[in-house]
Amino acid sequence: MSTIPDQLDSLNPLHGQAANTDDQVLIARQAIVDEHRAVFGYELFDRSTPSQEYSADSDAALLINALSFADTETLVGNKIVFINCTLESLSGGHLELIHPDKVVLEVPSVPGNNPQDIEAHAKVLEDLRKRGFRFAFNHTVLTRGYASWRAQASFVKLDMMVLKPEMVEPYVKFAKANSTAQLIAEKVETAEQHQLLTSYGIKLFQGYWFAKPALVKALAIRPSQSTILQLINLVRKQAETGEIEQLLKRDPTLSFNLLRFINSSGFGLNCEVTSFRHAVMILGYKKLFRWAALLMTTTRSGGAPPAVGQTAVVRGRLMELLAAEMLSPEDCDNAFVVGVFSLLDTMLGVPMAKALESVALPESVTDALLYRTGTLAPFLALTEACENGNDEIFGRTADALALSNKQVNWAHLQALAWAESLTAE
Repeated sequence: MSTIPDQLDSLNPLHGQAANTDDQVLIARQAIVDEHRAVFGYELFDRSTPSQEYSADSDAALLINALSFADTETLVGNKIVFINCTLESLSGGHLELIHPDKVVLEVPSVPGNNPQDIEAHAKVLEDLRKRGFRFAFNHTVLTRGYASWRAQASFVKLDMMVLKPEMVEPYVKFAKANSTAQLIAEKVETAEQHQLLTSYGIKLFQGYWFAKPALVKALAIRPSQSTILQLINLVRKQAETGEIEQLLKRDPTLSFNLLRFINSSGFGLNCEVTSFRHAVMILGYKKLFRWAALLMTTTRSGGAPPAVGQTAVVRGRLMELLAAEMLSPEDCDNAFVVGVFSLLDTMLGVPMAKALESVALPESVTDALLYRTGTLAPFLALTEACENGNDEIFGRTADALALSNKQVNWAHLQALAWAESLTAE
């Protein structure tokens, strides 16, 4: 048996180590229900960012976290998502990355209700509306100065903590006569309030009377900022797709995020994307730049523990080299993916099955990662045997693949050197 355990000791992570709590995405959701108390949609609130630090970037982070990093199916299912925005964030490039059918943007009124500022933002709203976005405004949009905004309203929220009881009915009548928006009564806290609002014809409700906000936790696995900068630089100089693909292959956290994002419900594709090259081609330079820039704003320095990421890269390259002896180029690409994603459970601190729920992968890849079956499974077993020094598995698997000790060791040394060269760049 011939492995290189001394060289791998510094690379091999502790399996099952807890995920860094700094990488938790905390999103609170509160249901918006119809007159039958069926869930119509959810309003989401970012609980990862202190309120005093909230900004236009926070809007972007919440939107992307909700629709890609977090377990979207658990968070909102197929319901409409209501997201609070700042006026500044309405001009953000992150909205180009989101399918407008998935979200309603909650837009605040203009500070001081300045007429010039209202009209300036009216044009932004109109442009977003043409792209398919819907808006929810508070009751201020029903006042005289906001006529240009009213035409863009899909929803108007009436805050029961702000409006005096005697003012609610006049607002409801005005809204029905002067807009096509659906009315949502929010902060409804008693049965009496609900009954009165129902008598006014309101059909959508939100508040403690129905449901308190529930906190949903998800883990975000994020690449290092230096890697994201490399991607941004490649995109800005419009590098060849193959060059961008190579960067994605070097960093498992970056490639994982890209595949998870492009296959998320927020992106709105009708097919699953399972290769890095396909993902780059679908996004194009502009959207890839937007995505990378947004990822940069939501990523703290450091990213995943270096040993975990580097071990994953070594695994991917080793599996790719070993597979090249006998498999097709496509299967070699898939072998690389198996290697780099084989430590997702460690990176995320969750079982592998749970980790793979949020990213689309070819069946041969998931079979190898989840069930240790299929064409690629022996290559993964051999790669792991190289790491942990298991002579029995190494010998048996290498023989089954008709690979000599010399071939495996040479491929392993190449993989280690390749991984080291990446970190030295």
